[in-house]
Amino acid sequence: MRALLALILMCSAVFAQAAVQTREIRYQDKDGTALIGYYAYDDAVKGERPGVLVVHEWWGLNDYAKRRARDLAALGYSALAIDMYGEGKHTEHPQDAQAFMAEAMKDPAVSATRFDAGLEMLKKQPYTDKHKLGAVGYCFGGKVVLDAARRGEHLDAVVSFHGALATQTPVTEPGKVRAYVLVEHGAADSMVTPQQVDAFRKEMDAAKVNYQFVSIPGAKHGFTNPDADRLSHGDHGGPDIGYNEAADKSSWADMQAFFKQVFK
Repeated sequence: MRALLALILMCSAVFAQAAVQTREIRYQDKDGTALIGYYAYDDAVKGERPGVLVVHEWWGLNDYAKRRARDLAALGYSALAIDMYGEGKHTEHPQDAQAFMAEAMKDPAVSATRFDAGLEMLKKQPYTDKHKLGAVGYCFGGKVVLDAARRGEHLDAVVSFHGALATQTPVTEPGKVRAYVLVEHGAADSMVTPQQVDAFRKEMDAAKVNYQFVSIPGAKHGFTNPDADRLSHGDHGGPDIGYNEAADKSSWADMQAFFKQVFK
């Protein structure tokens, strides 16, 4: 009886320890900008597994971006939420968010440098399979990961959730985009115009990109973030964003199926 009890306690301890682990990682881009990443992995998964970058919304590296890294880790990925603004800064005020984003996007080369620094840091993690890499981005981050695909980054899969589709650096060369691309777009997104959607589709088609474009009826910008409704209100006159639980779940399921197919 004592042996059985000891075995139960030992198994309980193992299961208690096997869980998503997280840590903060400080790193720099090649220009010396101080950046802070949030790394997550499931220690119940043995050995290397595909690595996935998470690129935050225009709010910055906040709890939502970190939660998505944990969600990906729970699915069996090596996940790193990266910092595109420096020092891990984030905000809940639209004017600050706009300023942070404008600064990060004013020079595409700077944005690329910060993305590359995050990708290199992900590849350095011992649990990351360097030959299976992906990136997901939300809002501003959606644009970042799509632009990374446009540059021909060594990524297998890229997923944009309610991301900006317009770009300063459209892909024009067939075969340049290495990644399979999935775009989860809200059909009621007032921040991305129908003209931008049409231009994006034409750009992808002309460059012969292997992509999927999912337009979700009734979903607004920010549809995956449960804080979107709160952030859209207040005396600051927030942006036209809103959470949509059904769209959140369906887009996440699409991503899982997409990754399983690409990383099989």
